[in-house]
Amino acid sequence: MLVRYFSHPHFNMTAACRTPSNESRSPMTTADSTDIFPCARFIKEIGRGPHGARSLSSEDTHALYAAMLDGRVPELELGAVLLAYRLKGETADELAAMLSAAHASFTPLAVPRGDYRPVSIPSYNGARKQPNLVPLLALLLAREGVPTLVHGVVTDPGRVTSAEIFAALNRPEARDHAEIEAQLASSRVAFSSIETLAPKVARLLSMRRRMGVRNSTHTLVKLLQPFAEPGLRLVNYTHPPYRESLSALFAAHPEAAVGGALLARGTEGEAVADTRRQVQVDWLHDGICETLVEPERSSPGAPEIELPEGRDAPTTAAWIDAVLRGEAPVPEAITRQIETIKRIAKR
Repeated sequence: MLVRYFSHPHFNMTAACRTPSNESRSPMTTADSTDIFPCARFIKEIGRGPHGARSLSSEDTHALYAAMLDGRVPELELGAVLLAYRLKGETADELAAMLSAAHASFTPLAVPRGDYRPVSIPSYNGARKQPNLVPLLALLLAREGVPTLVHGVVTDPGRVTSAEIFAALNRPEARDHAEIEAQLASSRVAFSSIETLAPKVARLLSMRRRMGVRNSTHTLVKLLQPFAEPGLRLVNYTHPPYRESLSALFAAHPEAAVGGALLARGTEGEAVADTRRQVQVDWLHDGICETLVEPERSSPGAPEIELPEGRDAPTTAAWIDAVLRGEAPVPEAITRQIETIKRIAKR
């Protein structure tokens, strides 16, 4: 089973349970009573706790998650489902069914055919202790001719998001699908909020602000295939057992693996290479898991990596701009990551 590995050291029960004002509530679709999706029988199966819960069939999981995306599950039952999966965890079959429903909920992006398949980089964690270098990775890939989409959240309290750094680089987020496609065609790089890319998925993702904990959608957004012609996805994990779970997912469900994925341990939950050490990089494709880069221990005598002096968006953006102008070196780990991505994305 896929295991939940999220922690919330700043979770405040009082704040999480406070009834929000109308302005702070996540937008919800008010369904007509005839459209309400009855899900008590599903909650009865998945809501028995981590040891007594039973998994749903792929068909039932797809129907349930599709109804959640469409706003046909009332808020009480929606909260029960999200918390039940939070405790139970999803099986590979359940997660694949949810991913299928998520893909059906938005229009995929069209990218002009070129020398490289498009690459998507999910960015949903941001930086807390280290500079967020996802925008640098995306811009360097674009400079090499690789169409690169970064999608994620715009703000996250206490963290520096990729969206904030792109904005500081005078590269604002795309406003709609047409603008995403236009930016990928003209400059080969675009940032899209999840609200723009997949608004129904974004609504479920935003439930974290009301409930205080993450839900299945936080896993799904990192697995989304946003392109009509499947592109390469950079997928990261935080805890080593999650590598095995994702490998099992892509091996058992070829439809979820279309386009392939590069899987590596993330840098504070982001898919950019860790500048401090070389992590293992696996290529998941055609039902197999192929290790492309072996992990290496960091050497105490290794030269210090030049990085931004601060992690805030303006400082990080200024340093990225200096790297792009050739005034500061590209970290070696990111150079290796770019070469690996180019090799896999090459047509």
